[in-house]
Amino acid sequence: MGKTVIFLCCLLLLLGCQPKKSGLNDGTVPIQVVRVVSGQTLQVVGLREQPSLISEVRLTGITAPSIRQRPWGEASRQRLMELIDSKSSPVRLEFDVEAKDKYGRILAYVWKDETLVNELLVKEGHALFTARSPNHKYDSRLERAQHWSRLMGEGIWNPEDPMRLSPSEFRRVYR
Repeated sequence: MGKTVIFLCCLLLLLGCQPKKSGLNDGTVPIQVVRVVSGQTLQVVGLREQPSLISEVRLTGITAPSIRQRPWGEASRQRLMELIDSKSSPVRLEFDVEAKDKYGRILAYVWKDETLVNELLVKEGHALFTARSPNHKYDSRLERAQHWSRLMGEGIWNPEDPMRLSPSEFRRVYR
């Protein structure tokens, strides 16, 4: 009996010393979202090099309608807010080859639980897939999501109320 108790105590001690698995995918960084700027841009805190500084993150591989591009821009922003709003699990960023865009925003894939938020926004018709060289890690997933969205007539692809100008065309015309 005494040896069994000692064995169980040692076993519990060993199990308690095991490193805890975070459940996060390799290469992701948990962050806190401060604000959703648009359907493609977040303001976050918690990045390693600047843990208390607010940084802008641009979702890589997608282009969302401008907020002024009504009603799609606001719908895209609202959907991104809904997707990351739950406090039950952290939002995580995953990086690719190029770290920042020409405006200094951090380029990242955004994960919530096991969902690639960039992909879901495209699949639901709230953003367009845009290949961004050299960041191609999830291009095939994003491209498939866009094909699905177009076939199903989701969001910006709705045949009754389609978005007439791409986000880049809209920005060029309505600066």
